[in-house]
Amino acid sequence: MSEIKNRSEILFLYDIQNANPNGDPNDENKPRMDEETGRNLVTDVRLKRTIRDYLYEKDKDNDIFVREVIYDNDGHIQDAKLRAADYLPKDKEKIKEMSAEEQKKAISKSILYKCIDVRLFGATIPLDLKVKSKSVTSSITWTGPVQFKMGKSLHSVKIQHIKGTGAFASKKDTTQKTFREEDILPYSLIGFYGIVNENAAKHTNLQTDDIELLKDAIWNGTKGLISRSKFGQMPRLLLFVNYKEPNFFIGDLDNLIEIKSDLRDEQIRKPEDYKIDISTLLDQIELHKDKIENIEFAVDDRMKLVRNDEEINLKDLAKFTEISL
Repeated sequence: MSEIKNRSEILFLYDIQNANPNGDPNDENKPRMDEETGRNLVTDVRLKRTIRDYLYEKDKDNDIFVREVIYDNDGHIQDAKLRAADYLPKDKEKIKEMSAEEQKKAISKSILYKCIDVRLFGATIPLDLKVKSKSVTSSITWTGPVQFKMGKSLHSVKIQHIKGTGAFASKKDTTQKTFREEDILPYSLIGFYGIVNENAAKHTNLQTDDIELLKDAIWNGTKGLISRSKFGQMPRLLLFVNYKEPNFFIGDLDNLIEIKSDLRDEQIRKPEDYKIDISTLLDQIELHKDKIENIEFAVDDRMKLVRNDEEINLKDLAKFTEISL
């Protein structure tokens, strides 16, 4: 395990069929859309939730700070202040002897040691500290080393509204069943762009082992997210561009690729319906190859990648190394 010394960029593509990748609660939970371009949007919060849930379920030793914790028999859920208090020393007598600053430092140290999601994504945590029977408010803030832009589909999509009947009566003493309505996308290929910032990594103690777990969670967390609204998601391409020197990066990798298809955007339904043109991306990689340490990738067998209309295999490219997932 070692510290993060240089910057990395992330490009992640996944698709979803006949489902809702990220509902908007302010718009009847419909799929989020850019109304001007007709492209589907997915928040970085949704992707981070996928990563958090996967890491927590895979290994409970990877504690997750931002998660739902019930703290009593009535089903009440912790707020952020109660959650932070979980990371105080277990010895209550010892806590009584600690100043507010000492409690804050103890919480901070414990969270960074135990919570991989804070080491990855940072956090702003309000504190309610008890000092000599008085309440002292404070907070802890870490800028997350791993940040993602909002994801967006590489093509225009069309929302499909579906109606159906439920199994139960709509009310007591009636023969009328309930009705179910929902909005889905027949297909969407979604791209996320992210950065691992080596400067912020110093403050959260982010380690190389954490990044290995992140790769696993992005790919397998997306693939394994089998809920009613998310079933049908599949990871298609994951790139980590790792640099030799601090602070340098190409930038906006998601805007350096393009979907090519003989079909109209709204007609696309599966990976076989299109190719991903990565010509501009590879041109930029070639231009800055002296600053690149290596490029790690995972790619689904059904994803076709082309450069100047010729299909390519990333395994054949210099500096490209396949991720073992």
